[in-house]
Amino acid sequence: MAAIVLASSITCPVCGHRKEETMPTDACVWFYECTHCRTVLRPKPRDCCVYCSYGTNKCPPMQQSGSCCT
Repeated sequence: MAAIVLASSITCPVCGHRKEETMPTDACVWFYECTHCRTVLRPKPRDCCVYCSYGTNKCPPMQQSGSCCT
């Protein structure tokens, strides 16, 4: 089994700003505020969290089991 990656760079779809974040292992992140333009990001349809939608790495539950957060 591959190691779970906790680091992910989120890219804001509005202004293009990227920020490296550490993903929580015990919760999904459904809202994320861009530190540059203050846009509040929400998951895209069919994604379980903002990391799955806008991050360089999927959230830990998706990496581990391929299923969305509950």
